[in-house]
Amino acid sequence: MRVLLLREREVGELLSMREVIAAVEEAFRLKGEGKTQMPPKSYVFFPRHGGDFRVMPAYLEEGEEAGVKVVNVHPGNPDRGLPTVMATILLLDPSTGAPLAFMGGTLITNLRTGAAGAVAAKYLARRDSRVVGMVGAGAQARAQLRGLREVLELERVKVISAHPERTREYAEEVRREYGLEVEEVRGIREAVEGSDVVVTTTPSRQPLVREEWVSEGTHLNAIGADAPGKQELDPGLLRRAKVVVDDVEQAVHSGEINVPLSSGLFRREDLYGELGEIVAGKKPGRTSPREITLFDSTGLALQDVAVAWLVYRKALRLGRGEEIEL
Repeated sequence: MRVLLLREREVGELLSMREVIAAVEEAFRLKGEGKTQMPPKSYVFFPRHGGDFRVMPAYLEEGEEAGVKVVNVHPGNPDRGLPTVMATILLLDPSTGAPLAFMGGTLITNLRTGAAGAVAAKYLARRDSRVVGMVGAGAQARAQLRGLREVLELERVKVISAHPERTREYAEEVRREYGLEVEEVRGIREAVEGSDVVVTTTPSRQPLVREEWVSEGTHLNAIGADAPGKQELDPGLLRRAKVVVDDVEQAVHSGEINVPLSSGLFRREDLYGELGEIVAGKKPGRTSPREITLFDSTGLALQDVAVAWLVYRKALRLGRGEEIEL
């Protein structure tokens, strides 16, 4: 059995953010049309190590694309010289079940999450959004901004994180690479107030963004809550906003809404719907310049598999990767 091996470096050479956004948007459309299979992600927790890993399978029926990702989340890893998130992806032939490709999935995970935020902003943010408030300054904050720049005409970024040196590095990088105005603010309130789009990318288990800081017309991408017990936003903000999730079951279990739901501060029926329903045209996105919209991103196996197949097909066409015998 021969399998194509693609290393992280090769994956990066085969992808652009614009391509990833297109693949993720298409995956959302297919989900909204009921043309996918995606069991809820399975978790294994490491309490003594403060981390976990997840197993995420999916099948996109229209394109005959199947695969599974294994990914960890260890927030303490940067202090060990390792990424917080590391992943691998295995692609399968749906007609036989045979493995086709094995590839690094860390960059794909990072980019597809940024792409999901971009797709959400495309349908939910105001078209005249110019200012982004970033709460968090790590790898995902970079991917989110990279994605947002593809769908919005941004002019200014305000950023804060729990690590001043990372905030400084982020600001310098954004100025250098994108030529945007960047302000390193002193508090989360400063990052939120006056921002058209607010993005949270932290592993917090306590609300960081207060309801009263968020103005009418703001769009929020809540990215950090991806496991039970995590939350970044004031539950009152959820009750005030049009809340859109990537997947209802995953969001209920481990998304931004999981804690407010379990504590009775938010109801399942208060959800507006899934982003796939909006992309598929089944529900409208933003309907007023004054409404507050909120995207609760948990990260979908569909996104990983869609992007991994994009990489695989390009690799075959360009003769990239290494064939190995299992």
